[in-house]
Amino acid sequence: MKDKIRIFLDTDLLEKYLLGNTSIEESLQVERYIAMYPEVRETYNELQENLEAFAKMYAIKTPEGLKETILNRIKEENKGRKKFFQYAIAASITAIIFASSAYFFWSQNQGLQQENIYVNNKIMNLEADMKLQLEDVRNQFIVLNNPQTKKINVRGNKKARELKAVAYINPVKKLSYINVRNLPNLPEDQCFQMWAEVNGEMVNLGVIKNITNKDKLFALPYAENAIGYITIEPNGGNVTPTVKNIVANISY
Repeated sequence: MKDKIRIFLDTDLLEKYLLGNTSIEESLQVERYIAMYPEVRETYNELQENLEAFAKMYAIKTPEGLKETILNRIKEENKGRKKFFQYAIAASITAIIFASSAYFFWSQNQGLQQENIYVNNKIMNLEADMKLQLEDVRNQFIVLNNPQTKKINVRGNKKARELKAVAYINPVKKLSYINVRNLPNLPEDQCFQMWAEVNGEMVNLGVIKNITNKDKLFALPYAENAIGYITIEPNGGNVTPTVKNIVANISY
């Protein structure tokens, strides 16, 4: 559920909704998420408050007394029918200039509001990414330094004899990581891919690229009696694992 909310917040639907740029279907989706999930509602309220504060900060106020000044001048100079049209034209020109200025500043405000939304969205995304990275570093530290962590050496079968990896499983903290130390060379049209069987479902953990950092840890989804696999797949990865091409098993 949290992943579903995070994926939604990573889109720009909330910002588009605030600016009135969403379709009917998108608007219904946004309104449903705001009503159902407190995290989305809180983010929406924050964006709305930011927009209002930003708009007030850069709003252009009408100079005090401008209307009265124009009206008084028209009254004073409105003597005679000939001059009436002159002042009417002058007032119209003034109104047009004022309206044009107001529209210009409104357009500027709109641009600043959109820029503010974009910047705020980027900041929130960076904060979320930083939070995830810090949490991952903390979990790695726990796994590597906790005495209850099980260390499992993983070797490749005859199809990948040079494959070497170490799995770290902590049943107390319910954390799992794997460190792939060495990978055999494969043809250009093939790659290694990691999988995990969790609660009866096969989870794709992605393609294992060339090992540039032999100390890098890859997170594994934790579950009781879970099993991990490394397979050989077509270059770019596969949707489902090729069972006949399993080259290593990882039992939690």
